[in-house]
Amino acid sequence: MLQIENLHVNIGDREVLKGINLNIDEGETFILFGPNGSGKTTLLMALMGFSGYTVTAGKIVFKGVDITEMPTYERARLGIGMSFQRPPTIHGLKTRHLVSMCARGREVDVDCMAKTVNFDSFLDRDINSGFSGGEIKRSELLQLMAQNPSLILFDEPESGVDLENMVLIGNTARALLDGATAPSSETCMRDLRRRNKTSGLIITHTGYILDYVNADRGQVMYNGVLCCDTRPTRPRDILDHISKYGYKECIRCLN
Repeated sequence: MLQIENLHVNIGDREVLKGINLNIDEGETFILFGPNGSGKTTLLMALMGFSGYTVTAGKIVFKGVDITEMPTYERARLGIGMSFQRPPTIHGLKTRHLVSMCARGREVDVDCMAKTVNFDSFLDRDINSGFSGGEIKRSELLQLMAQNPSLILFDEPESGVDLENMVLIGNTARALLDGATAPSSETCMRDLRRRNKTSGLIITHTGYILDYVNADRGQVMYNGVLCCDTRPTRPRDILDHISKYGYKECIRCLN
């Protein structure tokens, strides 16, 4: 599904990613750990092709297509979707209209989908205007449900979310990755085929998302470099190790 080969990325004159190699198979969910400032979000933004994240070496291949120089909207059309940690507020555009645009002409029942994530009362508000952390995350999930991507990038889905919202967000993320659009939402989307090969790349600090999604592999990013890359590593084992020892073992491994 995704091949990242020797990827180097700069923000301005500063090199942030320093030779990332990572493959994610069809239907695989990959968890990426790491301290703040290690380059995790930069990786996701580079995968989506946002301006300000300059690829200086290496390449990104998605479903056999080299997308390294491809604009963001073409990557989205190919089937990459992203849930942002801090998406912008957009005044003058209603959430309902954005969700409809994400469906790109497919017949969807936006109101029905919104009810599955308790978001139906927010559809006619400007995007993210006055939304809480949990409401923003639910809006992001609703957009992903409509887009129906092949690869989903989650940037800290637990960030700014209370425990009640975490249950809903975690269950919906699992449904998206496991091939459904959301719990009980398939009846809302008449022409949306069920996927069995949705892939995911999830950034997490707390590891709470592991209580909900079926994660296959994981690695740690530290100072723009991936650690733990000598063999497939169970995400829960990595989290337990970080909880016990912190990231000092990763520094020692890199040295």
